[in-house]
Amino acid sequence: MKRILDDDLAYEILSVVEEIPEGKVASYGQIARLVGRDRNARLVGKILSMSAYFGNYPCHRVVNHAGRLAPHFPEQRERLLAEGVTFQENGCVAMKKHQWDC
Repeated sequence: MKRILDDDLAYEILSVVEEIPEGKVASYGQIARLVGRDRNARLVGKILSMSAYFGNYPCHRVVNHAGRLAPHFPEQRERLLAEGVTFQENGCVAMKKHQWDC
């Protein structure tokens, strides 16, 4: 049986993340759909949490479907602000304005 998490899948997901333009964000589910794994948003999150082992990727541009930031990534907000991403009063990314249209 093939493992769910392997290097090929990790690089496939990270190559999509690499395409997210500056000033835009994508959701974990959006990335999962783009690689043909519609129901694997959590797997995308797991791979992004280990992305440093694979290279330097703009993982700060990936948020949940509501625009909420990763809880254990304190510099994510600062990086997004530096790229011109705006936030709502509740602290979530303004998804209507900044979601990547891929």
